[in-house]
Amino acid sequence: MTLQQLRYMITVAEKGSITEAARELFLSQPSLSGAIKEVEKEAGITIFNRCRSGAALTTEGMEFLGYARQVVQQMELLTARYIDNRPEKQRFCVSTQHYTFAANAFVELVQQFGQERYEFILNETQTYQIIMDVRNRFSDLGILYLSKSNESVLMKVFEEYGLDFYELFTAAPHVFLRRGHPLAGREKVCLADLKPYPRLSFVQGAYESSNFAEELFSSEAAEKSIRISDRAAIVNFMIGLDGYTVSSGIFPRYLHGDSIISIPLDGDEIMRIGYILNKDRELSGLGEIYVKALKQYEKE
Repeated sequence: MTLQQLRYMITVAEKGSITEAARELFLSQPSLSGAIKEVEKEAGITIFNRCRSGAALTTEGMEFLGYARQVVQQMELLTARYIDNRPEKQRFCVSTQHYTFAANAFVELVQQFGQERYEFILNETQTYQIIMDVRNRFSDLGILYLSKSNESVLMKVFEEYGLDFYELFTAAPHVFLRRGHPLAGREKVCLADLKPYPRLSFVQGAYESSNFAEELFSSEAAEKSIRISDRAAIVNFMIGLDGYTVSSGIFPRYLHGDSIISIPLDGDEIMRIGYILNKDRELSGLGEIYVKALKQYEKE
């Protein structure tokens, strides 16, 4: 298989469609399909399942693609350094649950890096996708949390996929509310206090369960529930509907200046926020800078 064929495979995986990938690569669809079949035949595995909706990676395909990305990235570094005589273009990717401190730490990383050429990716996504991004080596590391309610399941998944979890810090659960919310004056709230109000949570797709939820106590019944895919929408529902979400309470001002506040939530749970890595990898230099930036939020 050739380096160009590996690039084709990566593009198909990113587009989720052979037709879209062929358009992106300026190839005919039959030519691209033929290249995929050649690679699959040589590798002895099925990399993509073809269906009407597109092309989806198989389990073996996910692992293959992780290695393909590494090969392509290393070749790009060699080309830049020894053929084009340009500084190395550094790549660093983080997949994370929807934490603002993760985004803020990423900004600090970029500021400290300061070189002219780089490709940095911050992917706020669903919990299972974070795990797969790290497993498939798309992401250098993934940010998520463990608790008593999800630890046994997630640790089993980490072990199955060859991942290690490293704790950064612990945080007590808080609720985010608008400053004028009827509960805003409380020093502490309990789940019963929150029942009249809409519970806001992040969508987890096919893995919609308490084990993969970003919010503690997600298994508790809620009369009003709204699932959301991004942080900006959560703000709108907090302000417009008196909704609430459960999180770490760290750095809430990202949500709209001082219009959103956090209040401790009474409950027997602790969030162990940390990062996951492949067992055969260590933190890169950029990873060490990023993790150091994350750890400063422990005091918050």
